[in-house]
Amino acid sequence: MADLDALSLHQLKVLLLLLEERSVSAAARRLGVTQPAVSHALRALRELLGDPLLVAGARGMAPTPRAVALTGPLRRTVREIETLLRGGADFDLASVRRMFVIATWDGISTTLAPGILARAAREAPGIDFDVRPVPREGSPPGLEDGSLDLSIEVGPRDVPGLKARALYDDDFVCLVRADHPAVGDTLDLATYVKLPHALMSPQGDGKGVVDRCLAQLGLARRVALRIRYFLAAPLVVARSDLVVTAPRALAAGFLGMAPLRMFPPPLELPRVTTSMVWHERAEADPAHRWLREVVVATCGRR
Repeated sequence: MADLDALSLHQLKVLLLLLEERSVSAAARRLGVTQPAVSHALRALRELLGDPLLVAGARGMAPTPRAVALTGPLRRTVREIETLLRGGADFDLASVRRMFVIATWDGISTTLAPGILARAAREAPGIDFDVRPVPREGSPPGLEDGSLDLSIEVGPRDVPGLKARALYDDDFVCLVRADHPAVGDTLDLATYVKLPHALMSPQGDGKGVVDRCLAQLGLARRVALRIRYFLAAPLVVARSDLVVTAPRALAAGFLGMAPLRMFPPPLELPRVTTSMVWHERAEADPAHRWLREVVVATCGRR
């Protein structure tokens, strides 16, 4: 059994960084200490916990099953203790060394990440970011267990313990290749329904908002391509006879990537809201509050 009285907050933080980085040298850089110091701490942790914790793998160090089970609770515990001890009164953003894990879609990350990174470089050079896809089961489990710090995604969240803030609303537009033989100066409903469609579906299943709105009109479309990657969709559409319906902000960026034309949709579609979601335990965390402020400011300049 582990001697819990012998564990220190520093050792817990070392273990957390090792589990996040899977590398002694990377963890040492984030801690601002030497590699031997981290190696010594890892040996002590292995003895205290009676488990190897991290072992050599094909791509760096691999966590043991016990270490995997510890990761979420450990991240949550360390963050909560740091917030409690810091109290926010003497918070020095420039000295913070931390990794924020953000879940979002690839299309959103390409529009927001440059602004967030630029602000961090000026104000918080010790903060790094790990941007991941929104998990198939959605963001709540990761936000609840601490494996995610923030989720930026489309759609409202009404889950106990989670807080959300709308970032921006957007309408939909349609994209076809510049020389599409079936589309003239306008895109009418009959042509729209007749064309094969590409559906950007990060989760890989389900129907889109277009299908629901067409069904209300007694119509249906053929989804010839269901694709999980937002940034790949316009490249496929530009070299095919497909039409894709996407949020305007995302579609506007596509116009600079490939020879495409943009049209208003020939049916009424609801506006789409992009929100950021976090767990209430992070509400008072000064670094997390800074992150949320940066995301809001970046969205305001998009």
